[in-house]
Amino acid sequence: MGRIIFDTAATINGWIADEHDSLSWLFAVPGGETPDESLIPSGAAVMVEGRTTYEWVLRESDILAHPEKWQEFHGTRPTFVFTHRELPVPEGADIRFVSGSVSEALPGIREAAGEGDIWVVGGGDLAGQFLDAGALDELAISIAPVTLTEGAPLFPRRVESDRLHLEEATAVGQFARLRYTVLPARTAS
Repeated sequence: MGRIIFDTAATINGWIADEHDSLSWLFAVPGGETPDESLIPSGAAVMVEGRTTYEWVLRESDILAHPEKWQEFHGTRPTFVFTHRELPVPEGADIRFVSGSVSEALPGIREAAGEGDIWVVGGGDLAGQFLDAGALDELAISIAPVTLTEGAPLFPRRVESDRLHLEEATAVGQFARLRYTVLPARTAS
């Protein structure tokens, strides 16, 4: 069974999207529009994203009119989208809509991933739900030299240092890359 990884970019002050749910701030950073290969989880067999992320991707690249653009980022991997709404699907994309809790959806996601990793692309609250379910194995953040005044927080959960073990800190272009192993929650005795 592969790992479940929340791998994303964030501003120095912890936002993953601005107040309009846009990532335009990220694409303005040198290397932000075409990320270095080392910033993409290489073992990801499946991608998972929330509705807001999915709708932004469709809108930003006009993917419904240009479905070939879906492959540029998502490839042929199955993509699970957590939503309670009916949403359009780009032609040729393997989109699997799920509603309900992460715990309920996790068996199907793991089955689709096989031995590969599961990449939680966004958003932060969805990644937090994976943490709440005890299913998040790794947190990887590419910190951009940007600050925002409001938006979507990186990880809207309180997580103490006893849950995160720093595995790696490197510079990749203008980004500070941090990779943490997520440790199991301690149980009360």
